[in-house]
Amino acid sequence: MDNCIFCKIVAGQAEASIVYETERVLAFMDLVPINPGHTLVIPKEHYPELKDIPPDIGGEIFQVGMKIEQAIKDSDIPCEGTNLLLANGSVAGQEVFHLHLHVIPRLTGDRSGFRFNSVNRSMPGREKLDQMAEKIRMSR
Repeated sequence: MDNCIFCKIVAGQAEASIVYETERVLAFMDLVPINPGHTLVIPKEHYPELKDIPPDIGGEIFQVGMKIEQAIKDSDIPCEGTNLLLANGSVAGQEVFHLHLHVIPRLTGDRSGFRFNSVNRSMPGREKLDQMAEKIRMSR
C-alpha cells in the first residue's frame, strides 16, 4: 500500500524505533504515545482490518503483544497495568488502516483509557443475552 505509513516502516522507507520483530510481525514505539512505552504491534503484510487477517497471524500479533507487555513490566518504564487495544474500523477509533495492536502501559491517574460507567449501561436481561448469543453462534 503506497500511502500506508506502517507499510513504509516495514519496507524501511519510514523511520521507527523497533522493539521486536519476527518474520511476519513488527513491533515499534508509537510516535504519539499515551504513556512512555506505548508500543504498536503490526503484521508486516498489509491487512486493513481484523476480518482481513489470517487467524495464525492474528494469533502471532497477540503473542508478540503479550511478550512486549511483559518486557515493559520487567523494564524500568513506569507501568502499573496495561491495555492491549485493537481499534477495528473508524467508528472504533482506528486511524491507520493497517491492522495494529496497541500495547499501552497504564499508570494511576494518567487520565487515559476506557471508562465503562455502569450507570449509563443497561442490563438487557438473560432472555436478550441468550438471543444475542444465539445470533453470534449461528453466524460463525
